[in-house]
Amino acid sequence: MIFSSALIENAVNEFSRLPGVGKKTALRLVLYLLKQDTAQVELFSETIARMRRQIKFCKHCHNVSDEDICSICANPARHSNVVCVVENIRDVIAIENTQQFNGVYHVLGGIISPIDGIGPEQLHIHSLVERVQQQGIEEVIMALSPTIEGDTTIYYLSKKLRESPVKITTIARGIAFGGELEYADEMTLARSLANRLPLDNYLQQGKPF
Repeated sequence: MIFSSALIENAVNEFSRLPGVGKKTALRLVLYLLKQDTAQVELFSETIARMRRQIKFCKHCHNVSDEDICSICANPARHSNVVCVVENIRDVIAIENTQQFNGVYHVLGGIISPIDGIGPEQLHIHSLVERVQQQGIEEVIMALSPTIEGDTTIYYLSKKLRESPVKITTIARGIAFGGELEYADEMTLARSLANRLPLDNYLQQGKPF
């Protein structure tokens, strides 16, 4: 792609770094911004920069937050003794959109995937074990995508929590094996949460190991 302006080329290159954005899409976005008022573009760029500078991660659950403790963990109406374990922040948003869960979350920051170089030490597993041991957690819901990597992570977590007096469940397999949690429709996800299974039943059905 040949550009008549180095400024345009640099902007296109930066936009094309975003996931799912190719050079043509990046050029379309850049040209759109070029047509907008300078003040509007400056507000756009400052909003993104301020988000990156000021965003925090909840000290309890590792969800994104404007404060040290996220609005979910700080909400006294939530059931703080029920923890839903998810892979990433997008999964928190997906489950919240169902309006069927009133507990709190624990964001692992990924799932165990040796092929990608992701092991337990790269995830927020130690803090989950500490929460269960120290905060009187009664139930841990494993809401991870039904993939080999997701099942491997569930199996590892169940071993780490084996000595803790906590009920461990997992979402029902209304979500197809191999699917991603964030792409499930809200009705399927809501039913999977409502019909969650004891972990032992899940492992016996799936036999992933």
